Amino acid sequence: MNVVFTILTVLVIIASVLITLVVLLQNGKGGGLASNFAAGNQTFGVRQTADILEKVTWGLVAFIFVVTIVSSFISGNSGRSGSDITDKIEQNIQESMPQFPPVQELPAQEAPATEVPQE
Repeated sequence: MNVVFTILTVLVIIASVLITLVVLLQNGKGGGLASNFAAGNQTFGVRQTADILEKVTWGLVAFIFVVTIVSSFISGNSGRSGSDITDKIEQNIQESMPQFPPVQELPAQEAPATEVPQE
């Protein structure tokens, strides 16, 4: 399961880099780098290139979303690394605490009896 989680993590990282590049290519006003790619190829117009970049963006977002949820289920079922770390921290805290001698309990002393005045 650890290998599957690692592969999914690498896929999310690659998709994150790709989505960053695709978003940087886009420009909301129709200009920017998307128009430069359309100039060399006459089959795609500026608008159609922007539509393709938008579809790629949404596809990458959906991919990252799905893979992240799948990887959380995989790691939730197989790995308990968070509790292992917590256990190690608690063990280190207990080991570093100073050891005090045990407290000796004193024998219970009875309170002196007081006389109640009678009326």
